[in-house]
Amino acid sequence: MQSTITFGNNKNGIIFNFQLKFVSLQFIYIFSILMKVQKFGGTSVGSAKRMKEVASLINDGNKKIVVLSAMSGTTNTLVEIADYLYKKNPVSANEVINTLETKYNGVIDELYKSADYKDKAKKAIKVNFDTLRSLSKNNFFTVFEEKIALAQGEQMSTAMVNLYLNELGVKSALLPALDYMRIDKNEEPDVAYIREHIAKELAKLPADTVVYITQGYICRNAYNEIDNLKRGGSDYSASLIGAAIGAEEIQIWTDIDGMHNNDPRFVKGTKPVATLHFEEAAELAYFGAKILHPTCILPAKLANIPVRLLNTMDPKAHGTLISNHITEHKIEAVAAKDNITAIKIKSGRMLLAYGFLRKVFDCFETYKTSIDMITTSEVGVSVTIDNTKHLDDIVNELKQFGTVTVEHDMVIICVVGDMNCANVGFQAKIVNALKNIPVRMISYGGSNYNVSFLVGAADKKRALEALSKNLF
Repeated sequence: MQSTITFGNNKNGIIFNFQLKFVSLQFIYIFSILMKVQKFGGTSVGSAKRMKEVASLINDGNKKIVVLSAMSGTTNTLVEIADYLYKKNPVSANEVINTLETKYNGVIDELYKSADYKDKAKKAIKVNFDTLRSLSKNNFFTVFEEKIALAQGEQMSTAMVNLYLNELGVKSALLPALDYMRIDKNEEPDVAYIREHIAKELAKLPADTVVYITQGYICRNAYNEIDNLKRGGSDYSASLIGAAIGAEEIQIWTDIDGMHNNDPRFVKGTKPVATLHFEEAAELAYFGAKILHPTCILPAKLANIPVRLLNTMDPKAHGTLISNHITEHKIEAVAAKDNITAIKIKSGRMLLAYGFLRKVFDCFETYKTSIDMITTSEVGVSVTIDNTKHLDDIVNELKQFGTVTVEHDMVIICVVGDMNCANVGFQAKIVNALKNIPVRMISYGGSNYNVSFLVGAADKKRALEALSKNLF
């Protein structure tokens, strides 16, 4: 609803008109008590059994927005369907579509008790499968059609969970992400648009709604086409929504109990970290902690909204709370990033030569290749990258500036915590833990939260174990 408020100054004969946009009182009421955003990933809604477990977690009587991913395996299947359509093979595409629909109908038969809700759910997802089949009838298939195909998974999982909650008697409603989630021409979230339009969409729903079910990952772009958030997917959606409504807390539910202090796949006896600073969590996510994407917590960080990582398999576990609070004088965790390539440029001409580093960095910028680590000396610079798509071109250009050597199959080991330089001694403790490991590069000082080491992939497990033994 739009209102006009007029402020008058009769003495001066000046009148100021302000057009102020208000949502309804209904939404203001919702907004004031809508406290948490909960996100559940694909494995959390990967079967009828898991959907029922998620419903029991959601159904606590408190108002909330729930962000859901597609059922596990669905997005991969949709990519397969798109691949067949790119190859102009609609017959195989439709075979995969039919198989996927049969799977979903089986989940529906198991999920709902009443024939009425089974029928409603099958009709709901039939719309999505009809959309997929319509794409197979086109004579052309482009990235635009692919994004439409990929959006069907989240739409189906949310429809099914919403109907299941309705069957249980929960006042649940769908909040379609395509009506408020948007990226701009630079493929970045349009924060102002999201904030304004999610308010409008919430205001349209019944005032007694308790649970708002919405899709993660999917959005529209600046041209109103169906698109997706790519980086961080559903986690990113939850963070953007939490920031838009001023949530009390954003909860990311997965199948492990928070961020661990080391990689449990390589090190025994790891433990979840109780609290992390946003910067610490971002460093761990970037350098290998798969539970969270590094960019997805940025909206929450800027809005100062805590993010809690929780385990659907153990709902009572504390998990990991990420906020702007830092635990001083403490090393929190270790992570490792694989498939790293190290590039060393050695040049006597670098000595006292300004502009050398700019030329080196320009080369990587030309090929849109980001650098993870960098170390320098008077006669050389070493960098690491994780994207080797343009490696040959980069190396050829760098040879203009000096001798170039390349090492493959490297790993970045990242140690995260309160690394402020005033905390004397932590550097020695970390380095001493790796005294028997061949270290190629060391990076410290880029932030107050991270010390990074480059080691060979063959030494990864030993390095992680040594750090756990000496630091925790």
